[in-house]
Amino acid sequence: MKDFEIMEYKLLVDEVKELIHKKQYKVLKSINSETINLYWEIGEEIYRQQEENGWGKSIVQVLSKELQKEFPGAKGYSAANLWRMRNFYLSYRNSERLAPLVREISWSNNIIIMEKCKDDLQREFYIQMTKRYGWTKRILANFVEAQTYEKYMLNQTNFDITLPKERRIQAKLAVKDEYTFDFAELSPEYSEYELEMQLVNNIRAFLIEMGGDFTFIGNQYHLTVGSRDLYIDLLLFHRRLRSLVAIELKIGEFEAEYAGKMQLYLTALDEQVKLADENPSIGIIICKTKDKTYVEYALKQTNAPIGVATYQLSNSLPENMKEMLPEPEEIVKKLRIFEES
Repeated sequence: MKDFEIMEYKLLVDEVKELIHKKQYKVLKSINSETINLYWEIGEEIYRQQEENGWGKSIVQVLSKELQKEFPGAKGYSAANLWRMRNFYLSYRNSERLAPLVREISWSNNIIIMEKCKDDLQREFYIQMTKRYGWTKRILANFVEAQTYEKYMLNQTNFDITLPKERRIQAKLAVKDEYTFDFAELSPEYSEYELEMQLVNNIRAFLIEMGGDFTFIGNQYHLTVGSRDLYIDLLLFHRRLRSLVAIELKIGEFEAEYAGKMQLYLTALDEQVKLADENPSIGIIICKTKDKTYVEYALKQTNAPIGVATYQLSNSLPENMKEMLPEPEEIVKKLRIFEES
């Protein structure tokens, strides 16, 4: 076989493989949608019969036994799952927006969202994220447990004005509003250097807390700008964003000049370190405390993509976190970003 024939043959093989993968995906997607439709209808029928006949929860025990006799070996017809179908129908029957969306993710993911999320806005967030990024059941459960929704809604960045649409959502997910460094063993009056060393010495725990998509490049990363030496506290790389991420650590309250300094770091990184196929660098300033209004003003006129977060040393979230969330109208606006990008 001649070289050009080999190339044509390989091209044919690749095209056929691609067609098969696409068709398999469509088939799986169709099967999932039909499964969700079936569970919806079963849940609706259970609820209707309960309302008409005054039956209690025990009816699903009887129904489960009969279905397993009729469909031996079929999964999904346990009493617990039948009750979930009923609750699934009740949870979304009055939601014109969410009812179609739940058909686009798996049943196991739907169960996690339905049972662990308390309102429709929170549910929409996790449904949209699962659909967009293909989160598995385990990944989704971890994100819900970590209160990603609350942290996404609370986090402060200027990414809406500094990043293109296709990168904004993933970038916002990469920046939490608050980090927990409960693995750090610090003295009562610790310094920024001591905090940095604790993060470096516990690098695995630190990267997990950052979110899992980061890799460590170095600390006190040296750059030279003119006759000045610059040192970035921590330099990471975010694999999904394909961006360098500069971390600046502060043990006090956020100050506006930190944003200016970070902008200088990011300009230098993009000019001297960033590879041609990588995206522009991002900065995260992690402080002990911050005034949200002050941060908002400080980031408005900053051209570089920067997020400002706080850290705590214990693994307990503030009780008033939900009180700090934006108003529902503002949350709806943020969720609509998924559709626009």
